[in-house]
Amino acid sequence: MMNYTMKNYRKLTAAEIDRLKAQMCHCTEWDKIEVSEDFTTDHILHTRFSGNIRLGAFRKEFKLAGGMRKHSGIAFATLHNVTVGDDCCIEHVKNYIANYTIGHDTFIENVDIILTDGVSSFGNGVEVAVLNETGGREVMIFDRLTAQTAYVMALYRHRPELISALRDMIGRYVESVSSDMGTIGCNATIVDSGYIKNVKVGDHCKIEGASRLKNGSINSNADAPVQIGVGVIGDDFIICSGSSVKDGVTFSRCFIGQACKLGHNYSASDSLFFGNCQGENGEACSIFAGPYTVTHHKSTLLIAGMFSFMNAGSGSNQSNHMYKLGPIHQGIMERGAKTSSDSYLLWPAKVGAFSLVMGRHVSHQDTSNMPFSYLIEQQNTSFIMPGANLKSVGTIRDAKKWPGRDGRKDPDKLDQINFNLLSPYTIQKMLNGIAILKDLQKVSGVNSDAYTYQSGKIKNSSLKKGLKYYGMAIDKFLGNSLITRITGSEYSNIEELRKAFVPKSVYGDGDWVDISGMIAPKGAVTALLDDIQSGVLNDVNKVNERFAEIHRMYYHYEWRWAYKVIQDYYKVDLTTISADKLRELVNRWKESVVGLDNMIYEDARKEFSLSAMTSFGADGDETQRKEDFMQVRGSFFEADPFVKSVREHIRVKSALGDRVLEILHRL
Repeated sequence: MMNYTMKNYRKLTAAEIDRLKAQMCHCTEWDKIEVSEDFTTDHILHTRFSGNIRLGAFRKEFKLAGGMRKHSGIAFATLHNVTVGDDCCIEHVKNYIANYTIGHDTFIENVDIILTDGVSSFGNGVEVAVLNETGGREVMIFDRLTAQTAYVMALYRHRPELISALRDMIGRYVESVSSDMGTIGCNATIVDSGYIKNVKVGDHCKIEGASRLKNGSINSNADAPVQIGVGVIGDDFIICSGSSVKDGVTFSRCFIGQACKLGHNYSASDSLFFGNCQGENGEACSIFAGPYTVTHHKSTLLIAGMFSFMNAGSGSNQSNHMYKLGPIHQGIMERGAKTSSDSYLLWPAKVGAFSLVMGRHVSHQDTSNMPFSYLIEQQNTSFIMPGANLKSVGTIRDAKKWPGRDGRKDPDKLDQINFNLLSPYTIQKMLNGIAILKDLQKVSGVNSDAYTYQSGKIKNSSLKKGLKYYGMAIDKFLGNSLITRITGSEYSNIEELRKAFVPKSVYGDGDWVDISGMIAPKGAVTALLDDIQSGVLNDVNKVNERFAEIHRMYYHYEWRWAYKVIQDYYKVDLTTISADKLRELVNRWKESVVGLDNMIYEDARKEFSLSAMTSFGADGDETQRKEDFMQVRGSFFEADPFVKSVREHIRVKSALGDRVLEILHRL
């Protein structure tokens, strides 16, 4: 936004004052009005001025929808302590605009009132009672809040000194942006809107038909404009660049991150939405919606839960009440978890990464060490199918589409998002899962019909398949890491290759964490948090930079973790490993990759079965049904773009495996 304090202003001339009076303008203290050097009175009509006023020049025309044109200027408005930039159009302000700096080329028409009343932080510093409605996990929202910082504020309550340091840091930022003057950016549009109080509006923002906006910041910019639509009511909020809030959405005490979309009468309170979230029709209460949390259905309630890369089916619901003590419970669905229609979870519960929840689960589940599972209710019993989602075509399709659906156009991306399906985070869970499943076999017997785990049941067949699926996924991930080093290193013999294997990064060993979309070694995150707590990091932007640096170093950290796990899991020593043993591991990787792809291929085939064509080809025979199906779906099985991509993946990975085997054969 242009800094209008740097422009040259002058007082009105006597002739200009007379001309303004003739054009039905009023002011009790004309000497408090300052204008730019090239100001003319031509387009100032029926306007009342009071307080300190600064006006730019009004030279351009606005071309509106339908071909309508309006000249910039001010008409039928009341302004109090307002700076108006060049080439703005302000018309038909029913009440008044007070205490605002308005950027150039902004269009304001048919609004009720826009004012800043007293000193405001414009939504910065508002405390959001996330996860627990009764408090205890409040997150202070501010313009530069990231999913990672919010995660720490909400969940690291076991480190009170850290939380105190974060609150002090954010408090300093809040103080720095507090003012008794609001701002409306350049090239902004505010039309047909009602009550707007203590709201900071960024460049290129469009507010069209909003009912009420109070105490908030709309951080729009030219790269990623924000749109606020008809009937929107918002109190105590931050809206980040590239987001859209339309069609009767109501929200209070909310942070809406970059490129989020809320619409169709969605309602939210005390909730955080981070990059690329979407909410329509339903309701959110005290949720932590990490990146790519999506809910579209009218009957869906998300409450007191933490989610990311999540898709909520229609009628999904959770319960957080202990009726004697109030709504104190919370739940976590780890990244990529989904709910089917009419699913129910009783909090507290924790659902493993990339799992599917079907049915009503009235016991407290913890499947965090069983990622990629189905959690299915049958006759009031929760059944766990470990690893079943690894062979689901839907899981792979989701993983492919998320990067392509990143709507963040702002070059300054706040959230650090890792899209990897397999990572040290999920592979460690699988290693834990294998140990758990083997312990169940040991305790209850290999031939037991079913096994009890947590509050659920695992059928014998499901357990055996889980061991198989997890084993294949582990081989795939560890093999990927190993092959990346073999193909990406410079060496001429096996000794040089062994040296190239040695990790150079400091972090990577031990546990890994998913910090709301960012996958990282716990050690690296802990070091960052220690620096915040000790005061080494005392600026919110520096904290964001450190999170971004950890994110950039992911693949270096990943190899350090994989290096140790490869040795432990396969019982090899990479400092002395032979070429023959490496070829064995590459063959194992190749079999697992192709095996998983073939299972996905067969799962995709179900989408093209005759039963899937039911209801196609109305009033016709089987031939017409197939033709109708093809016309709607665009192709049959073999020609489907995703199916073709799976087949191509098998070909490419097989060729890669053969090439690596040839490289190793020459050593």
